[in-house]
Amino acid sequence: MARESEFLALEDDALRAVIGPNSRHVALIEDAFKVLIEAPGGGISINGGARDRANAKQVIETLADRAEKRAEVNEADVRAAIGTARTGVTGGGRRVDPMALPIGKRGAIVPKTDAQARYLDVLANHELSFGVGPAGTGKTFLAAAYGASLLRRGQVDRLVITRPAVEAGEKLGFLPGDLNEKVDPYLAPIWEALNDILGAEDVQRRRDKGEIEAAPIAFMRGRTLSHAFVIVDEAQNTSRLQMKMVLTRLGEGARMVVTGDPSQIDLLNPRDSGLAHALRILKDVKGVGVLEFAAQDVVRHAMVERIVRAYDADAAQGRPRPDLEAPGRAYDADAAQGRPRPDLEAPAS
Repeated sequence: MARESEFLALEDDALRAVIGPNSRHVALIEDAFKVLIEAPGGGISINGGARDRANAKQVIETLADRAEKRAEVNEADVRAAIGTARTGVTGGGRRVDPMALPIGKRGAIVPKTDAQARYLDVLANHELSFGVGPAGTGKTFLAAAYGASLLRRGQVDRLVITRPAVEAGEKLGFLPGDLNEKVDPYLAPIWEALNDILGAEDVQRRRDKGEIEAAPIAFMRGRTLSHAFVIVDEAQNTSRLQMKMVLTRLGEGARMVVTGDPSQIDLLNPRDSGLAHALRILKDVKGVGVLEFAAQDVVRHAMVERIVRAYDADAAQGRPRPDLEAPGRAYDADAAQGRPRPDLEAPAS
């Protein structure tokens, strides 16, 4: 196939973003599509076969567009754009409202992948949304960003964040301090996201005023959350009873997003995880939207995607999982016949 050259004019900021530190971004694009990229001045020259040039051009235009929107462009963005070009998925014509997300400390917050764009679409159009999939896909960060934007624009009165206080295989003991000090370690990813989006001072001010609230799942019982945006994080570690309880907290003018990774259940009895159960019984309920991320949607680090794929491949081999033997058919049969489940009874108040 004949190799030809194509020139793409770019503004200086976009050009710097496309080239990347020490030409790292250009190297990734060249390696992905076997093209030669040069920057003779005023833009980018792409040399290669027609299809490879077209794919490389799509990636460069995506990165340039992010730069023009004052969004940060890093290696994760380059890999995400390369993945989109390879799969031929362009987002189905969706355009994210520029007012939908705030401008964070590192620039405008915009979706990096087609899956993230569809996730924002789900958040915007459903009262109850589920974002599920592997770590590093932006489930929690985008949920926090979207909730922060609603709070800033006065479309909700409060941002409520909750998650189960389940350790990842470790016993942390009784943490000192008041409720916030006990809960904060569990919610570190949320606070990091909000601090990046709103700024630490604004986050603290809103927490002091009660506009941003964090609490463990157990503290949601008996409440009605009205005119709030609710984030239920690490939902794979909720029990079925906890999931039903927290989902039914929705009050007037409230919206909720539930995020989690079904492959990282830390419960003593993984069969009791409420996330998969809720997805199964609610998928066709009006007002419920679901976005499932996959390994190719990971934007955290190239190694994370490779790790996720390795674990997925291992699971696909059908190796026995002692912790998951005899899956939850017995639970469903008991529930259908109304038999009590002592192991799932609500804890004493």
